[in-house]
Amino acid sequence: MPETLIRNAHTILTMDDDRRELSGADLLIRDGVIADIDHGLSTSGEIVEASGCVVTPGLVNTHHHLYQTLTRAVPGGQDALLFGWLKTLYPIWSRFGPEEMRVSALIGLAELALSGCTLSSDHLYLYPNGARLDDTIDAAQELGLRFHPTRGAMSIGESAGGLPPDALVEKEDSILADMTRVVDRFHDPREGAMIRVGLAPCSPFSVSRELMRDTALMARDKGVMLHTHLAENDEDIAYSEAQFGCRPGQYAEDLGWTGPDVWHAHCVKLDRQEIDLFARTRTGVAHCPCSNCRLGSGIAPIRAMRDAGVTVGLGVDGSASNDSGNLISEARQAMLLQRVANGADTMSAREALEIATRGGADTLGRPDCGRLASGKRADIALWDVTGIHSAGSWDPAALLLAGPTTVRHLFVEGRQIVRDGQIITIDLPRTIETQNRLARALQA
Repeated sequence: MPETLIRNAHTILTMDDDRRELSGADLLIRDGVIADIDHGLSTSGEIVEASGCVVTPGLVNTHHHLYQTLTRAVPGGQDALLFGWLKTLYPIWSRFGPEEMRVSALIGLAELALSGCTLSSDHLYLYPNGARLDDTIDAAQELGLRFHPTRGAMSIGESAGGLPPDALVEKEDSILADMTRVVDRFHDPREGAMIRVGLAPCSPFSVSRELMRDTALMARDKGVMLHTHLAENDEDIAYSEAQFGCRPGQYAEDLGWTGPDVWHAHCVKLDRQEIDLFARTRTGVAHCPCSNCRLGSGIAPIRAMRDAGVTVGLGVDGSASNDSGNLISEARQAMLLQRVANGADTMSAREALEIATRGGADTLGRPDCGRLASGKRADIALWDVTGIHSAGSWDPAALLLAGPTTVRHLFVEGRQIVRDGQIITIDLPRTIETQNRLARALQA
């Protein structure tokens, strides 16, 4: 791969160990890695002019359900709480197949890329009509994003006291067999990996204790990470206390679901003891502020988590519960919610951006990503601050206060994915046309 020089940036927000901010500096990419950051660099390779741009690490999305981009703004689910919303959408999702999964993932990942995201996880926990995790991995590889899909699962249907319909659950031996298959086929543990696979039973109200425990044992044996939903809202807490006789944090700890190889989505209702547990065990959290607002789940105690030392990243969650997959907007929402809850000095724009970059990478166990420094992966976002969104700004580097919500350029592993605000690796208009056709068929 030839060298690329990003030259004369207005500001480079490195998010490195010293949180350096450089003005008028250059960044050199070589073989998918950041080779140097300094002033006056040169190259015989491609030059990307970055004057008028703020350069940041690529944003990291730690929780998504990519298949849900086919079910945005569904009537009947627009104003429901979590459990009612799920019951509205389960019958629709049961009609998905491989094409729906792949195209929806393409759209969701393209939307993320345009918002500055270079690394995304995905939580796929239902597999109707022959759909497989392979469908979403194929989409990520076509687009060129770094991808952490998780093999989710549901095993307890309505007839056994669970929430999902019986048609969407799987037998637990089949789940474990396919978990083994996808890890063995796709997981790459090496530094700089483009694909890593995690294991992710959907939630405490859709799988058994045995599957949670068996999955944790398998993940440790395979050396992969664990992910699930936890403590999302009051209904979630009530279910845990009624069914398990304990709060979600204790349930997770009892089953081996704490540690640096585990991250939980939402955690809106964690109490002080659970926050301390996560900090002590280095368990990560995927904070999904827009989805938590949309479903009325509440404001997660992110300030308390960060102060305690919990590793926190951002997630857009599924587009059926967010309606958007814009990660830079998600970071702004995270900042605003903490200010609403705790005061205007609670979280700065730069701290929220750090959560969206370095924080997300650390949550996913990727210290090679999420920061700009020599030897780190060349996952880089360029934000044009010469336009209307930043006009009049005294601090263009404060992107979350006054800045664009679409990148000018985006690089993943040194390969350009977005150029001048347009996806260049896939035919996006044609993919949108296919997506809308599939959505109309589901609606009909």
